[in-house]
Amino acid sequence: MTVIVRDLRPGSATDIEGFVRVRHLALPYVYFSPESMVHDLSLSHPRAHARKLVAEEDGEIIGTAQTGLAHDSPEPGQGFLNVYVDPARTGRGAGTLLTRAAEEHLVAHAATRLFAWVLDEPGNRAFAEAHGYRPSRSAHFLRLDLARTPLPPLQAPPPGVELRTAADFADDPRPLFALDAAVVSDEPSDIDTEFTDYQAWVEQTWKHPHLDRELTSVAVADGRPVAFSAAHTNGAGRYGTGMTGTARSHRGRGLAKLVKNDSLHRARAAGYTEAFTGNDSDNGPMLAINKWFGYEICATEVRYVRALG
Repeated sequence: MTVIVRDLRPGSATDIEGFVRVRHLALPYVYFSPESMVHDLSLSHPRAHARKLVAEEDGEIIGTAQTGLAHDSPEPGQGFLNVYVDPARTGRGAGTLLTRAAEEHLVAHAATRLFAWVLDEPGNRAFAEAHGYRPSRSAHFLRLDLARTPLPPLQAPPPGVELRTAADFADDPRPLFALDAAVVSDEPSDIDTEFTDYQAWVEQTWKHPHLDRELTSVAVADGRPVAFSAAHTNGAGRYGTGMTGTARSHRGRGLAKLVKNDSLHRARAAGYTEAFTGNDSDNGPMLAINKWFGYEICATEVRYVRALG
């Protein structure tokens, strides 16, 4: 049985379904769907040189890789590769072949540093280190049983603040873009990110197939959004927080708790039973907020880095 690596065929439903299946098996804490895959494929920025690879054995996809350049980083040459293999099909060389192909692609496009997320498990970490990568920061996946865990009581907004939803901004989401861009710039990360292209944000974020605008809660003060909790749903019981953030000018007032609690209560009322989120391990304030809601860490991943040259 021979393992081969090739590019994902964007027009192949079989390829896309195989890619999604492997990602769910290897990383069940993050929701992917054929729709989100097609959405991602259709919006790849030319400067990202994005590429999706699959490892195939006897016609079956057993591994995947996403690779490209962080084109929205102010520092050039920042490459990424995230490799996942079906846990039942490891040890066949798929991970090594995918890593090699991804690295060759990034080097060809002048990458100078490579970043990869690796689940915090002995075998995965040993694999990364054997390929020349060194550990950097870490992040946690967290899960909340919405069906059984009591949520904190709903609180009234503080004076001068009102609760709305992202759907209220359907005619003009630019104020949400401005807040999202400001919040992202403060996120702990190895790679700095700048949101400057409003239209790209609309296509990638606002029109994402899993963004639930009705369940995305927004705190508004002085006529503008100052905090939000973005909800991603699958329509079948699973709810995820894409981002929760507060403008610097309004931090320390409990607005992150306010919007996330509002969104979670409404998600549970809508029939969602399981909630997931993720946090950088250095983001103490947000980890404390999620612990307050009853989230529990279900897995950890480590960002590995390899410098080239």
